[in-house]
Amino acid sequence: MRFLAFKKDGKEGLAVASQDGGFTGLCEGDAGYPGSLDSLISQGKSLDSAGAALAKGQVVNIDEVECLPPLQHPTKIFCLGLNYKDHAKEAGLDLPDYPTIFTRFSTSLIGHKANIVRPKISHQLDYEGELVAVLGKGGRHISVEDALEHVAGYSVFNDGSIRDYQIRTSQWTVGKTFDGTGSFGPCLVTPDELPPGASGLSIETRLNGQVVQKSNTDQLIFDVANVIALMSQAITLEAGDVFVMGTPSGVGHFHKPPLYMKPGDTCEVEIEGLGLLVNGIEDEA
Repeated sequence: MRFLAFKKDGKEGLAVASQDGGFTGLCEGDAGYPGSLDSLISQGKSLDSAGAALAKGQVVNIDEVECLPPLQHPTKIFCLGLNYKDHAKEAGLDLPDYPTIFTRFSTSLIGHKANIVRPKISHQLDYEGELVAVLGKGGRHISVEDALEHVAGYSVFNDGSIRDYQIRTSQWTVGKTFDGTGSFGPCLVTPDELPPGASGLSIETRLNGQVVQKSNTDQLIFDVANVIALMSQAITLEAGDVFVMGTPSGVGHFHKPPLYMKPGDTCEVEIEGLGLLVNGIEDEA
């Protein structure tokens, strides 16, 4: 199944993809509305049951609604740096023996078709196409063998990065969580539709139609199962936690001259089996 979170006429809704590629769904206040993905996942409710209820709803035209991030208020957002072999190479760094982890906050999240915001204080706004894994079950000291059983679904992310603020300190967080820079969506796709761990999927980022990143999720240094297991050694993971799995080579910061996003640009991130995430760019008001 693939779920689309949206807003229409001021009401939040949730839709499920039908066999013809369209969506049917329900909004808050409609009979049978199962709730948001945030609430369904955090409460451990069945996504199968939610999908069955949504399939009886009204047709939802993705071009006529405001698309929301699949989860608007994740319990935790873990992001990985230098997690593709080709990206570590372009940065001139050795492959790490432990994942580089930083965090985002939910105030940075936007959905499909929303504009990524270039802040007033910097024009070094870079793109990073990434795979997302969303936990449906938490735990501590999760084994690698069991880790994928904790995943509720996968999605697409554009980890918009403010490069000069990212590198001001050895801790990247500030430059990685500016408001309106973390595009997430369009859908949450359940694991049954994908290879285990969403491995072997092509991933491509395009800026104004030009391919700027092209790789495959089999290039991950630390795959989804390993990252879940490693993080659970230190932190109690929860249903609703989000893992943003890192970006391949081709980021704008390493172009000569650097290729940063600017107002009027369109950035697309596409992952095989997960869909196409599209965002314009605008200046902060």
